[in-house]
Amino acid sequence: MIEIIRYSPDLKGIWDNFVSKAKNHHFIFYRDYMEYHSDRFQDHSLLLFKKGKLVGLLPANKDKDTLISHGGLTFGGILSNEKMTTPLMLKIFNELLNYLKKNNFSEFIYKAIPYIYYSIPAEEDRYALFINNAELYRRDITSAIYLKNKINYLYGRKYNIKKIKKENLEVSRSLEFDKYMEIVKDLLYKKYKASPVHTSEEIKKLAAKFPENIKLFTAKNEIDEILGGVIIYENPKIAHCQYIAATEEGKKKGAIDIIIDYLINEYYKDKDYFDFGTSNGKDGKYLNEGLIKYKESFGAKGVVHDFYRLKLK
Repeated sequence: MIEIIRYSPDLKGIWDNFVSKAKNHHFIFYRDYMEYHSDRFQDHSLLLFKKGKLVGLLPANKDKDTLISHGGLTFGGILSNEKMTTPLMLKIFNELLNYLKKNNFSEFIYKAIPYIYYSIPAEEDRYALFINNAELYRRDITSAIYLKNKINYLYGRKYNIKKIKKENLEVSRSLEFDKYMEIVKDLLYKKYKASPVHTSEEIKKLAAKFPENIKLFTAKNEIDEILGGVIIYENPKIAHCQYIAATEEGKKKGAIDIIIDYLINEYYKDKDYFDFGTSNGKDGKYLNEGLIKYKESFGAKGVVHDFYRLKLK
């Protein structure tokens, strides 16, 4: 017997406790992170019980008659622990689809969690999606380095970093989120006429709540000006680049290269993966070849982010 209960604030404790033990754990699924943009997304997260015992979570939001897992997060499939089995996941999906139909949803968008975020295999959900004839309608590609068996930099990147080190830029962790996010904002507007997903105030508040998960690293010149930076979202086994930006001077002096080299070879050398993030547009159909070639020059290789659609009516 599978029971589905919609999330409410009084369930925060058991939600967060389950997230901490999930085999596809990510700190962005804690309620304190998910709710920073609660004004923009109508939460419709679900708790999944079997015979009264919590066996899974589905971070999700409602958009008209569509349930999305989750529109405000990079991904957000079903979170489960080591007790999850494939037959159980099939039963969960069967009950979940019944729940969605009863609650007048006509579509279910499922943003699967990439395997590099698993502590142990956790793709029972993808099999259940297949069994239920879900459509793979979008696929983005991220670039990740497996740090336990690193591939050498391409020669040009290796040479550039050796040259950049002579600039004597100071690379360190920083708390100057305000100054750095202005660089991000300026870069995104000039290049794409776009704005960052997070405001400066939001990223500061999130970093204060999750100081061991959200970290800023900067490269500065001799007069203490930030030339470039990288905001990292960190989990126990993976470091993910959330924002990468540099000033015009920073681009000329290779500020980003020197930060990434430091993160890969020093600060995060004991992690399993270093994830640069995706290089796509137009629902995965467009590949920014210049961007992905830059990431691959550090030895990064492709990992897909899959998006599924289930029509319910």
